[in-house]
This record gives sequence, C-alpha cells and structure tokens, in this order.
Amino acid sequence: MSSHREAPEISKDPVADNTDVYAFVSPDKPDTVTIIANFIPFQNPFGGPNFYEFGDDVLYQIHISNEGDGKADISYQFRFHAEIRNKKTFLYNTGPITSIKDTTWNRPQYYSVTRVEDGRSRILARELPAPPVNVGPRSTPNYAKLAGEAIHTFGTNRKVFAGQRADGFFADLGSIFDLGTLRPFQAAHLIPSAAAMGVNGLQGSNVHTIALQVPISDLTRDGKTPKDVMDAKSVIGVYATASRQQSKIFDDLLGLSLWHGPYKQVSRLGNPLFNEVIVPMAEKDKWNSRPPREDKRYAQYVTKPELAGLLPVLYPGVFPNLAAYKKPRADLAAILLTGIPKGVVPGFQNYTGPVQADMLRLNVAVPPAKTPNPLGLVAGDAAGFPNGRRVFDDVVTVEIRAVAGLTIPLVDPTYKPDGAASAVQDGTSNTNSDYLKVFPYLGTPAGGYQSKPGVPAVS
Repeated sequence: MSSHREAPEISKDPVADNTDVYAFVSPDKPDTVTIIANFIPFQNPFGGPNFYEFGDDVLYQIHISNEGDGKADISYQFRFHAEIRNKKTFLYNTGPITSIKDTTWNRPQYYSVTRVEDGRSRILARELPAPPVNVGPRSTPNYAKLAGEAIHTFGTNRKVFAGQRADGFFADLGSIFDLGTLRPFQAAHLIPSAAAMGVNGLQGSNVHTIALQVPISDLTRDGKTPKDVMDAKSVIGVYATASRQQSKIFDDLLGLSLWHGPYKQVSRLGNPLFNEVIVPMAEKDKWNSRPPREDKRYAQYVTKPELAGLLPVLYPGVFPNLAAYKKPRADLAAILLTGIPKGVVPGFQNYTGPVQADMLRLNVAVPPAKTPNPLGLVAGDAAGFPNGRRVFDDVVTVEIRAVAGLTIPLVDPTYKPDGAASAVQDGTSNTNSDYLKVFPYLGTPAGGYQSKPGVPAVS
C-alpha cells in the first residue's frame, strides 16, 4: 500500500518504484531535518543469489519546494553503480562480509550525491559505498555494523545512507483490498464476518532506503532556521521521484539493453496513499509522470474521494452523516494539496500557498514531540503526520478517519462526524524490526536465512 503497487506500469518496474516518503525534524538532532525515500517494494529477504539493489539506470531524487509554487527549488540526486569483483562465480558473496570494504562481497554498489539549486549542480559526495543486503548470519554476521559503516557524513552536520532496511510501513493489505474490509470492523461489512485482528501485509518485507539528514537551514527559502510556527517561511514541501532515460536499446556486442536519451520521471510520491486510493486507475501512470505543481487536475478526486462514497455502501448504517454530506471536501484539499492554513488548528499551520500539489508539508519550526503519538496532528501531536511524516506514524488510520469525515469539522463546524469515524482503523502496527532512535531510523532488514516463508491460506 502506501505506494507499493500504486500504478499499473510502475508495478512492473519495482527498482524505480517509490514506496514511502518520510520527512521530520530529527528527534535526536532537532536542528536538522531527516528525509527518507524508500524504493523497491515487497522485498523477499531470501531473494538471492541476485539480491535487491538500487538501479544503476535510475535517477533517484529528493525534492524540496520552499517558495510556495509547488516547484522543486532544491533537489538531491542519487546515482548508483554496481561492480562485479569475481566474474567467474554466481555467488553474491564468497565468504563472510564483515566490512563494507571486504572483497568477499562480490557485487558492491556505490553512489554519488548531487545537490541542485537554481539550476546549478554541486556534487556533495562520490563513490559512497552502500551496504550489502542482510543475507544471513554466515554471510553478514554483524549486519548492524555493516549498516553503521554505510552511514556517511559529508560537510558539517550532514549524513546520508542508502541501503536495505526493514519496511516501516504497516497496513492490512490483504483485508483492505478485499472490497474495503477492515478486520476489526468486518462484522459491520456488507459481506460480514467475525471481527478479527489486523494482519500487517508488510511483515517480513524489506525495502531500499535513501535517507538524508541535513541542517534545517539547508532547506528553507532564506537559509535560516525558523522558530515561529506561524511564519510562512517555516514550511517546506517534500517529495521524491525516480526517473529513467527515454529509450532502451539492446546492444548485441554487450548482450544487454542500455538506456539512452534524457531522463523522464516514472514514479513520484509525496503524501502516503495519494496515488494509491485517490487517483483513478486510468490516470495513475500519468500522475506518476507529472510534477506536483500540475496536481490541480486531480483536485476533483480529493474533494470528492471515491472511498468516502464507498464507506457508507460497504458498511451499511455505520456512516449516515458521511453519506449525507455533499459538499466538496475542503478538509482533504487542505491536508493533501495546500497544507493547513492559519486559523484551522490553533497554533499551527503548514500552508504552502494556493498552488495545489501533492507533497508532504513540514513545518520545521515545530519541535519533535516529547511523547509522540502515532496518530499525529489529529491526536494533538503537531510534530506528526500530516505535518511531515515520521517513520512510526499510523498514516493508514489517520487517512481512513479523515476520509470517513473526522476532519470535516475543521473547515465546516456544522458537520458532526459519525461515531465510527474516530474509531475506524485497519488494526495493524509495525511487526518488522523495531524503529531506530537514531539515523536512519528504519529498523534492521530481515535476514534471508533467519526468515521463514509464510504458508498461503486456502480459500
């Protein structure tokens, strides 16, 4: 979910598929912002001998919009290349890998980091080694150490990591895609069954993560670190993209296909679940290829979301107030397309202006919460989603409740949410490795040897 298989074409190209984007003021270094972009969904930990890696032919980018126009004012570009040390073996590693520099790792991968601002490019780092995947206790006996070696510092107070992590997103995929079933509430479904606990469909899955931690002043429009939450300059928009060159030609001499021509965006992601459950299937691939500043054309699907119409049908009698509400959903437009303006939530705003664009909007003047709530802003924790997104934020619950009408009173005080709107959830939590308290925050990926294949249930 979030964006793991959100469009027909990109689902066939997982190495370029954005799965999740996170952006938050770093809890252990509150003068910095951490941005995480994940790619390559549903990684099977034991998927060797050609284990998962970033695409050498993909341009990965993290974009910052700080002028209120939905355009990328600052972009960080990541380009990868892999090497084969021993061309006579099929093995990923020829012995234990105890360091990311070990020659026993037969297919190391390296990358560069480039910052682009005002049309000018500056290479920040070259030939940074990524870590191997977590193969198992013999091949990668101390994986936490390997991952630690792959956290690179560049400049002052800046860090980057690119490599495999445990998928931190959680959702009951098997349930929600079975005609909108939410296991804890399926007794009230149009096709009822006994209530049950949610099942995390991402359990055991890994992803590939690009994580960047930089000073707040690197990202703001005036190069300062704002302290006033109500200052418009305290808000940045964040999204990530993956791009490929426009043509692919088979080279007979090399025996492989090579990409040629200018780069074309094939995947993007800002808010979780936007393309997944807001944009109609016939338009999803076009959405992936377009910049956020053109999202006005998709506003109709935000202000009249299909899921809001389906909930009263799928759960008869549970959402009568939602069924009767016919006004455009200005609450969802604010949350997803413009940010929340002043006066809606007391003492808070993350408004980027009238340009409608799907981006995570982060008010960098909001300090990290001392006691974080995974339901974020709707639970009174202004440091959480939809003010940016932390790795542990329960975005599925937040967005289901918002679509179900819980946030309508923010813009329409006359509306009374249905009782179920504040209780509905898919009933899942993170069942992969624990999140880290320090950079890169996502947990240690599941090891191939240590993982056990699931047993498919019979019908």
